[in-house]
This record gives sequence, structure tokens and C-alpha cells, in this order.
Amino acid sequence: MLKTNIGYLRVLAYLEGISFLLLLGVGMPLKYFYEMPKPNLVIGMTHGILFIAYCTWVFIVKSEQKWRGSKTFWAVLAAFLPFGTFVADVKLFRHNGQSFHKS
Repeated sequence: MLKTNIGYLRVLAYLEGISFLLLLGVGMPLKYFYEMPKPNLVIGMTHGILFIAYCTWVFIVKSEQKWRGSKTFWAVLAAFLPFGTFVADVKLFRHNGQSFHKS
């Protein structure tokens, strides 16, 4: 899987999705319900780094694979939605995205 840029993108999508869910499901409740902001700092920073890496890698793969604008739009939008990057992996990235949008 890690032999190609799309393979790296798939791994980043998975990691970014997990970090987003941890931020929403663990970090935010700890911060706002239990007044424990420190775990949110670690989870938030990790998520921020993975978010930037994911979005950057989307544009690297876009250039390499010559994706259309709509496919790139959906790939970036996925980073803003809970479970979005998991859906993007299945619909856009797996098998070079042939199951949803053709390049």
C-alpha cells in the first residue's frame, strides 16, 4: 500500500479520520464537560498536522493522477466531515477511485 502516492494518501486519510473522531469524541468532551484542556492540546495538534498532511497529499496525488476538480473537491471536503476520509478512501482512493469518479 505504501509503494505509491495514492497508498500514502489512503494511510493519511485513515489516520486523519481517526484523529478527527478522537478530537470530537474524546478531546472536546474532556475540555468542555470535565474542564481538562490538556488532552485536547495533544489530540488537536496531532489532528492539525495530519489534516495539513492529508490536504497536501491530496494535491500531490491530484497532480500525479490528473484528477478533475470535482474529485479533488470531494477529497478535500472529506477532511471536514466526521467519517469523511473513510468514505473518501472507499469511493475515491481505492483502486484509483474507479468505483466512484473516474479521473
